[in-house]
Amino acid sequence: MNRTRTFFLMALLTVLFVIIGGFVGGGQGGLLAFLIAAAMNLFSYWFSDKLILKRYSAAQAGPETRLYKIVAQLVQKAGLPMPKVFVIPEQNPNAFATGRNPQHAAVAATEGILSILNDDELTGVMAHELSHVKNRDILTGTIAATFAGAIAMLGQFARYGTGNQNRRGNPLMTILILIGAPLGAMLIRMAVSRVREYAADEGAAALSGKPLALANALLKLQRGVQTLPLTNGNPAHSHMFIINPFSGGLQRLFSTHPATEERVKRLQLFSENKIH
Repeated sequence: MNRTRTFFLMALLTVLFVIIGGFVGGGQGGLLAFLIAAAMNLFSYWFSDKLILKRYSAAQAGPETRLYKIVAQLVQKAGLPMPKVFVIPEQNPNAFATGRNPQHAAVAATEGILSILNDDELTGVMAHELSHVKNRDILTGTIAATFAGAIAMLGQFARYGTGNQNRRGNPLMTILILIGAPLGAMLIRMAVSRVREYAADEGAAALSGKPLALANALLKLQRGVQTLPLTNGNPAHSHMFIINPFSGGLQRLFSTHPATEERVKRLQLFSENKIH
């Protein structure tokens, strides 16, 4: 189901891009916007691990650490290459995965999450992050960001009057392109992120064998980030974390994460189905 939803949303982004690109700038305008957005996101995709880890002052954890041992057990079970393991000196309880593929992956956890979760709960969280690695969600997110960025760029083309001259005779369509298309693309991109979070939760439940431990961890993390929101981070990185580390905003419509309560409910149902 999650794969079907992801495919549908990505197809919707593609169709929206083709329609808007053709209307604003024809084939050449659409291609130019796509190539610019692709170049920007390709750089981020290729160097995301180094950039994000440096941004949060992550320090590599050795084989003697609790976090490394938990990750090592999970990757052996999942049949994945061992990623680099990092600890972030931040009390906001959170974790994320990065890297362009399983062979160049890294997982990171904050000092805050290590202090509040027991081993079973931390195992569930790390299984979630490794599921992102296994599912290549960094690649999926980069493709979605490329199309969304290209659509936003086409909106800017329309704003400054470049591109297809025929569209100037349709001011209503121009307004829709200026405002509606970039907004719609952003909402679809966020919907893709939420679907991938559900998929990673399910993958973590299967990999760890302890869906209720992950559910408990999510509840703890939700309370933790509300008490200690991330103050020195970049909101553009919120989709990477297991729980949105920033507070405020329109949490439902514009959130990169599903509601924690809904995630917990699905994990509880997963556990019940596993028992039966």
